[in-house]
Amino acid sequence: MSLLESINTDNLPKHLAIIMDGNGRWAKKQGLLRTLGHNKGTKTVNKIVKTSAKLGIENLTLYAFSSENWNRPKLEVDTLMKILVNSLKKELVTLQENNIRLNSIGNLSKLPNSILKELQDVIEKTKNNTRMTLTLALSYGSREELLNVVKNISDKVKNNIISIDTIDESIINQHLYTHNLPDVDLLIRTSGEHRISNFLLWQIAYAELFFTDVLWPDFTEEHLYEAIISYQKRERRFGKTSEQIKQT
Repeated sequence: MSLLESINTDNLPKHLAIIMDGNGRWAKKQGLLRTLGHNKGTKTVNKIVKTSAKLGIENLTLYAFSSENWNRPKLEVDTLMKILVNSLKKELVTLQENNIRLNSIGNLSKLPNSILKELQDVIEKTKNNTRMTLTLALSYGSREELLNVVKNISDKVKNNIISIDTIDESIINQHLYTHNLPDVDLLIRTSGEHRISNFLLWQIAYAELFFTDVLWPDFTEEHLYEAIISYQKRERRFGKTSEQIKQT
């Protein structure tokens, strides 16, 4: 039986998130410039997005550019921005053909106008697609997101829009960038690193984590299948005991 055939399509993660790590190291191993690793990584994105949609995953979130990535060398940042705008232009056809809606989260005001314009254009043109929501985390940092949540809720309390006694998890969820998305079920990180890197800290509270040594440009459909099969073998208890889970 193939890996694909081993997947239970009735038990897919409703929200899959991926930290796409290892483009630079992949290029270095090949004796290439880091920027060529990022170019190669976009081909993996195309492949994994289409595969996820075909599998039936409803939400896929990709960590494309963190708020900390702005601190990288200017040449690399500029190249990443060019790759991003070119990818948005080229992938519109793929998104439309596969009925995928584009979404984005992060401090988008920091993005160059050319990218923001292209991003908004693709989001608008795909807004009625229903097969899968693809979310790009751009200029995203979870601590900054949570800081903004605290400020926004505090301002509403100050102005008597909401009462402090009514603040609960649902109120916090409503103020997150991801307010229109479910919590993450499965988080994959490539390249052998075992950390979260300031990504969706609130949203992954009960996510299953899958780490692989494979560098992102080498990540294949089979690697995705392995992660999903691993997820499906786990018992998700959400703080309960195994016995309680079995009784439900």
